[in-house]
Amino acid sequence: MKNYTPLLFLLLLFPSSLFAQQNKAFAAGEFFKFKITYGIVNAGVATMELKEVQYDGKKLLHAKGYGYTTGVTKFFFKVEDDYQSYFNKNTNEPYRFIRKINEGGYTKNQEGFFNHDKNTVLVKDYKNKEENTYPITENVQDIVSSFYYLRNHPKINSLKQGEFLEIDMFFDGEVFKFKLKYQGKENIKTKFGTIEAMKFTPYVQAGRVFKAKESLTVWVSADENKVPLRIKASLAVGSLVADLEEYRGLKNELKIK
Repeated sequence: MKNYTPLLFLLLLFPSSLFAQQNKAFAAGEFFKFKITYGIVNAGVATMELKEVQYDGKKLLHAKGYGYTTGVTKFFFKVEDDYQSYFNKNTNEPYRFIRKINEGGYTKNQEGFFNHDKNTVLVKDYKNKEENTYPITENVQDIVSSFYYLRNHPKINSLKQGEFLEIDMFFDGEVFKFKLKYQGKENIKTKFGTIEAMKFTPYVQAGRVFKAKESLTVWVSADENKVPLRIKASLAVGSLVADLEEYRGLKNELKIK
């Protein structure tokens, strides 16, 4: 059973021709902060930050997603997750990912290095002191780069209610199809005002963490930014809600009604 906690931070937390998409949604300097609640309890914080860096002689975007529990919650279930990705700012093609997590004692410390010429990814597992090479598909994304790729997906502005977005994502040693179902538009109230949002249902695996495969709901702004505004997760016990608390460095002005 896979651990799908990182999908929460990811969603705050979108074939080779698709990599030529025009980037209208984001730019280096973007920053998001989310407040996570479990029922009426403040449960944690998640941030997403994007910078431009030099890596292996190339100018890349470096995305860092960081999530952790706060207050009384961390005494019952401590979470500290660090997810990072280095990807091409024009094609969104990932070069490297970092995954350092501690979720109630479940830990991982990994780095992955993509070789798109050979369609492989080398994963270094520092906790278990081992390395493995896995096959990947031509247009694969890692868990963090997926968040940015989907925001510029060539179909996102022409979706009809009930249609899907689907990408190949590498996670936990394999490539799987990550699907989101478009549920239409809604006006949602945020701390910044009322914002028109696109509503999506990501398909996840039902079981230990989630009640059903449609247990996640994600709202992103319907403007060019595609800012994640809210996530609601129905868990096996209770539910989590993550709301956008702070933002800066958007490529376009956020449209507030």
